[in-house]
Amino acid sequence: MKIKTIARFTLVLAGVALIFAFGKKSEKVSRVTGWKYNDKAGTGFIVKPGYKTNVPMGMVAIEGGSFTIGEKGEYVTAPRDNKRRRITVSSFYMDQYEIRNLDWQEYINWMQLVFGNSAPQLVKKAKPDETIWREELAYNEPYLRNYFTHPAFNQYPIVGVTWEQAMDYCSWRTDRVNERALIEAGVIAAPDFAKLSGLSHDEVRTNFVFNTQKYLLQSTYQPPVGKKPKTDLFGKARKVDMADGILFSDYRLPTEAEWEFAAYALKAGKDGLVPQGKIYPWSGAQVRNPNKKQLGQMMANFVRGRGDMMGTSGKLNDKAITTAPVDWYYPNDFGLYNMAGNVNEWVLDVYRSTSYDEVAEYNSYRGNVYLLPKPSGKDEKGLDLYRIDEMGRIQNDSIVDVRNFKDGDPQSQINFKLANPLQAVNDTLDITDVLRPVVSNKTRVYKGGSWKDRVYWLDPSTRRYLEQDKCANDIGFRCAMSMVGDMNQGNKK
Repeated sequence: MKIKTIARFTLVLAGVALIFAFGKKSEKVSRVTGWKYNDKAGTGFIVKPGYKTNVPMGMVAIEGGSFTIGEKGEYVTAPRDNKRRRITVSSFYMDQYEIRNLDWQEYINWMQLVFGNSAPQLVKKAKPDETIWREELAYNEPYLRNYFTHPAFNQYPIVGVTWEQAMDYCSWRTDRVNERALIEAGVIAAPDFAKLSGLSHDEVRTNFVFNTQKYLLQSTYQPPVGKKPKTDLFGKARKVDMADGILFSDYRLPTEAEWEFAAYALKAGKDGLVPQGKIYPWSGAQVRNPNKKQLGQMMANFVRGRGDMMGTSGKLNDKAITTAPVDWYYPNDFGLYNMAGNVNEWVLDVYRSTSYDEVAEYNSYRGNVYLLPKPSGKDEKGLDLYRIDEMGRIQNDSIVDVRNFKDGDPQSQINFKLANPLQAVNDTLDITDVLRPVVSNKTRVYKGGSWKDRVYWLDPSTRRYLEQDKCANDIGFRCAMSMVGDMNQGNKK
């Protein structure tokens, strides 16, 4: 019996050793062909060591999963554009806070520094619309003069920016973060802003403005003076690419599915079960804190009733008459602040009333426009050159636009018009929809509720929409980023 036990133990050790040896071998040799990787004398196929991910600054890593998107309560007057549907969202990153005035000031400062002399129209285009604070029967001029620039409002969320401006900010953030990462890695030289003086706009955008896509597409690059270029395993000079783990993926607006998933922050307990009955980003169906130490405190910044923006003097409730600093109130279970109230937030999706009926079960999204870089000729080596826009970014051509794909009922069709507003043209048309704005390919979703909204809109499943070139004093945004791989890819057994 003892001998059999020893023999069995020996076999187990041998098996472990074999697995370890294969695992070690698999890093150097193809498990399907047997050819060596990284062999100069062989095929020269280069396999880089394990990829390491870094959580982008200011963001939270959110583990994906399945959840029920759509309405969480019964409302008689609800628009019925958010039917319940079980979907799955992959893991992603999301800003912990809404983008602040301070963050936007940094953006404007860079725009002024780089384009202020050569293209002042670009600086003007990037500025928020201050007039959104004006109201015919209210005195809000102090907000108009101070909200975007006074240090007292630095920590408050940016508003008055369109969906298009928010997307431009995401592109700018991508390039500045990746530019800094390459500088710190010694791959490129830091820009010398003193040399901007006297340059034409073409010189600035072509030679001075770092763009991630342009860097990845260019065939060669010049390393900083005194720095050795990056080389491959065979000593050949090369560019840094995404596989080096230095560059980050693109910053963007979250999809509607990502935003709703992040807002609810549904996490399974030790028993593997997810609690039900969550209407808001916090637990339960109440808007006041149930905990003993913070009993009765407001969980978000919103309107309680007509004319009640912050409560009574001496006993204020949410303590904010309009917007509030982005780190006020309580985070949800993912650590995200103000996923309900304070300001509504732009998301990536094009609005259709039937999207929740039609979208895919995995990574649901409406708004895909597939792009390819627009060529402008060849260089001396015969490699493609690409057109750049006035911001110094690669111009792209649309090859497929599927924003209208299966876009549902007549109310959501492009250019749909009701000939007689007093009479429904068929059984599928709801007569009340003639009062709703026309929906187009540029109509974008925003979510979350705001300082000027009633509690209904604090439910993350509710949906509203606005044209992407419009803005308001209650709409801001936060950025998201796709996760390469998955949060648990390194934890497999």
